[in-house]
Amino acid sequence: MTKPSDNPADPFKKALAEATKTLANDPDLGVAFSVDPPGMTNDQVRLPQVTRRMTKQEVLLARGTADAYALRRRFHNDTTANRYLPQGNMARELYDAMETARCEAMGARSMPGTAGNIDAKIGAEAERKGYGQITEAGQAPLSVAAGYLIRHLATGRDLPPDAANVMNLWKDFIEGAAGGTLEDLQDVLSDQTRFAKFARQIIDDLGYGDQLGDDPDDINEDQEDEASEDQQEQDETDDANPDKEDNSEEEDAAAEQSQDQQDDASQATVQLDDMADAEMGDEAELPEGEAPMDPPPPAPHSDADPNYTVYSTEHDEEIRAEDLAEPAELERLRAYLDQQLEPLKGAVSRLANKLQRRLQAQQNRSWEFDLEEGILDAGRLARVIVSPTTPLSFKQEKDMEFRDTCVTLLIDNSGSMRGRPISIAAICADVMARTLERCQVKTEILGFTTRAWKGGLSREGWLADGRPQQPGRLNDLRHIIYKSADAPWRRSRDNLGLMMKEGLLKENIDGEALEWAHKRMIGRPEARKILMVISDGAPVDDSTLSVNPANYLEKHLRDVIAMVEKRRAVELIAVGIGHDVTRYYDRAVTITDVEQLAGAMTEQLAALFDSDPRARARVMGIKRAS
Repeated sequence: MTKPSDNPADPFKKALAEATKTLANDPDLGVAFSVDPPGMTNDQVRLPQVTRRMTKQEVLLARGTADAYALRRRFHNDTTANRYLPQGNMARELYDAMETARCEAMGARSMPGTAGNIDAKIGAEAERKGYGQITEAGQAPLSVAAGYLIRHLATGRDLPPDAANVMNLWKDFIEGAAGGTLEDLQDVLSDQTRFAKFARQIIDDLGYGDQLGDDPDDINEDQEDEASEDQQEQDETDDANPDKEDNSEEEDAAAEQSQDQQDDASQATVQLDDMADAEMGDEAELPEGEAPMDPPPPAPHSDADPNYTVYSTEHDEEIRAEDLAEPAELERLRAYLDQQLEPLKGAVSRLANKLQRRLQAQQNRSWEFDLEEGILDAGRLARVIVSPTTPLSFKQEKDMEFRDTCVTLLIDNSGSMRGRPISIAAICADVMARTLERCQVKTEILGFTTRAWKGGLSREGWLADGRPQQPGRLNDLRHIIYKSADAPWRRSRDNLGLMMKEGLLKENIDGEALEWAHKRMIGRPEARKILMVISDGAPVDDSTLSVNPANYLEKHLRDVIAMVEKRRAVELIAVGIGHDVTRYYDRAVTITDVEQLAGAMTEQLAALFDSDPRARARVMGIKRAS
């Protein structure tokens, strides 16, 4: 007999899972609860974890997230969405945000109870991302504001305060550019096809029409015109041959036989389609009256530069460090790393403790000065003695708001880092992760290199295809996850020893690595995201540069940096080891001696967390370490 669970949250989880399946109209939908970020796949939704305490915030967030995913599954059709999906990144973000708002508004219309749950989810997300502290429209994503506005106009409900702040910052701009289109919102809300056209029009109104791509309805009209012309030609041919009527009975019999054969084939096709639908539950049916469309053209390989090309991604890999070596080998490499860096541990630990004290001090308290009551400010003591009635001579301690933060360390694993540079980079990353974890700051450690020297399998394929001109990137990427943000440091400690593995470090294609790390961070739920790049040189891959322009990889790196800094969803900083990275990154330091790496990393991170903007600006303004 199964022992009943003693976790008081289990009955709630079970009830929420069943309600989610019912709301989604999908009894086979899997529902899981996890500490990982919420998400939805073709057959499962992942909801925020609910602990034994079952706090009100946990319960509301889990219910709101479940309702949001269930409503999207109920009212969203992937085939229709993909048909009208824009090509450009910004246009896609706007399109998806508005479609999500449509699904949630449809749920609020038919099931009002979902509206309050989703309000709680939106409020929690907006608070976590710091939307309430934003004062300028440029600091908030336009796509998020557009989604908020659609939901507000469709339901008539007020948004949670932090979300409303973002919507109001952009509201005048959106309504000024697309006010006429927005008037049709209520008429198109229940029809996804009409709403998709409506959303594309808004995207055009907002100035992103160049990212929409071809209009699929125009393509259909062209096809229908061609079919009409063919039919007209056939009719004219029939009129010119009256003798055909004499054979009408034979033709009718043949046609009837042919029709029977087609019916049998159609029945078989339907059965096959049904079987395919059963196996591919993620395929949505086409809306009634619409012809199937070809899949949309593939998105550009790089969001930063649509012209950046890659000859083949077939052999690229994103891999965890523990999958590149056996546990025994990782332990041996970690022991070797510790042995190599024994002399540095004292200095690095002192810097780490300094960083920890600064972070914890900001988490715990700060002071308000020039108050009329509170604790006497010793700095104003002389003024109080001279004039005891002087006001504003007191101070008071207050709690410091410390937004949840995620830090990613992206480490160059190229051959030029071999030896002492990679050893110090590994131990510094290790100490930073341990220190930040103590301060409740999640840390991710990533590395980038290639699978082979001189091109690998991609180059072999290019040679076999006859060496096409301008092939683009011509090597096999290897992106390594040493520590994911949600993994505790103790479980990832040995992984960093992999950097000592002979033969691991090869070429470096920085632009794609930076874009990869940025995409991983964008999906994180933390309110603040910091990405630190540690590199010792410009991007270099002999195979790629031998058959493309000499600045091909460097230009892409600059384009990716510009994209990351323009979007401002992630704070980007860099440390160059013996290489001037300040010509690429706005926030950067260059160190001449690898021994300075720990200090440079500590100061850069501490500056980003500094509550004094002037102190932060002073440190971040330094372009070179002395």
